[in-house]
Amino acid sequence: MVSVGTVRSWNADEGWGVLDGPDVPGGCWAHFSAVAATGHRELGTGRTVVFRAEAANQDGYPFRAVKIWTGENKPPDPQAGAGSSDACSSTLTLTFDKPERQP
Repeated sequence: MVSVGTVRSWNADEGWGVLDGPDVPGGCWAHFSAVAATGHRELGTGRTVVFRAEAANQDGYPFRAVKIWTGENKPPDPQAGAGSSDACSSTLTLTFDKPERQP
């Protein structure tokens, strides 16, 4: 379900908060990873948001947000298996020495 609501509270240090809206009585638990944005993901208390939620018992709230955005247009869902993240990236290069010949 897609709802329009407001941010009841947001704990930036812990990366989660609670959203309120007519379709989520009792509140909707929200994690920073559900915020559709690049870089640091934080929502200000009282901000209007659009979100997709699912029924779940998450930390005492009857709903959990699976995607949150702040504009009118819903951002696209990431492609499955894309393997990229704005949170971090890393590379690994392995180089092997040629084995020495034994006499």
